[in-house]
Amino acid sequence: MVSLLAATALTAPAASARTQALGPVPAATLTEVTGFGTNPSNLQMYVYAPANVTAHPAVLVAVHYCTGSGPAMYNGTEYARLADRYGFVVVYPSVTRSSKCFDVSSPQALKRGGGSDPVGIKSMVDWTVRTYAADTGRIFVTGISSGAMMTNVLLGDYPDVFAAGAAFAGVPFGCFATTDGSEWNSQCAGGNVIHTPQEWGTLVRNAYPGYTGRRPRMQVWHGTQDDTLRYPNFGEEIKQWTNVQGVGQTPAATDSPASGWTRTRYGATGDRAPVEAISLQGVGHGVYSNGMGARVLTFFGLDGSGPAPDPDPQPQPGACRVTASTNAWSTGLTATVTLTNTGASAIDGWKLGFSLPAGQTITNGWGATYAPVSGAVTATNAAYNGALAPHASVSIGYQANHTGNSAAPGVFTLNGAACTTG
Repeated sequence: MVSLLAATALTAPAASARTQALGPVPAATLTEVTGFGTNPSNLQMYVYAPANVTAHPAVLVAVHYCTGSGPAMYNGTEYARLADRYGFVVVYPSVTRSSKCFDVSSPQALKRGGGSDPVGIKSMVDWTVRTYAADTGRIFVTGISSGAMMTNVLLGDYPDVFAAGAAFAGVPFGCFATTDGSEWNSQCAGGNVIHTPQEWGTLVRNAYPGYTGRRPRMQVWHGTQDDTLRYPNFGEEIKQWTNVQGVGQTPAATDSPASGWTRTRYGATGDRAPVEAISLQGVGHGVYSNGMGARVLTFFGLDGSGPAPDPDPQPQPGACRVTASTNAWSTGLTATVTLTNTGASAIDGWKLGFSLPAGQTITNGWGATYAPVSGAVTATNAAYNGALAPHASVSIGYQANHTGNSAAPGVFTLNGAACTTG
């Protein structure tokens, strides 16, 4: 595959000498880190930490295109400059095999902990979290072409690690799968691998069987004239990630943020929708251009001053506790949710946030109003139960359809603050 990055190169210093994995890298300098952990496919790791890195910073993994490298991704995108502005750490994985393409095809790559490149990248994330006491609720990944395919793979293999991803000119998780050792799948590249949303979603869920936690949000970009990874892959990615998120195929919002762009959002209308898709009319495979990185950060929630909260963070103990259980039958379930105010102050009006497992859709509810009915749901108090004294509880519930996963939600927030569960 020929070089696939169409971005204005940014002037930046070359990578510093290798640093053993003993502590933070030199500030504001791209540095190669060795000995970072399990690395079955001999990837290289490059790290950029700004001089003003924040306490408990976010981490952005930026994954290169075929024939590229970590330093090329550093020089050809603006993520290091954005890190200087917002204080997060950037990790640039780099392939050493001759093709310089990431493994998104082998059975090992398409399974959590299966081996190959995803395991090495996960080790890079773990090293960065340990070294910088990074915020495990704000780990993100973005990539271009082969890196976009790896973005899809990482979100499937490690949904508990990544909060969101952004893929430029990629293909769905599992689309490039091969069993003969080949790195290339012509049928997928040609846009000829078509599945239902449920089938695409099942491929993702099978990468980590039994996982019922929150799923990463996804942003996908594609040019309509892409002749390397053809445009039908864009629609298949949308089908896959809306199914994984448990949201509908009909956009909640459609707009045109730039000339020739069509942006659709699924499951919500704001900047952090569960799935966001940007189609670029008349653009080929070199879809990434300077300035798009800032739009990625907006989707991730990293473009504020200092650390920005993830909209669906890992739960931390708060002034609320939630217990939830379900009673299921063939295609339906009834859920009972009890919210307790564990704080010292009364609550006057509450909104309980949670994410339904993929395939569940609320058909009716009681004790609260529920919107939307799938994906990331907010239950808003009824007129008669909005006041919660300290240590008081309220029970609510809903009935829902399901397509096989009848589990109760596992993470809850009360008025934006995380609750303990159980």
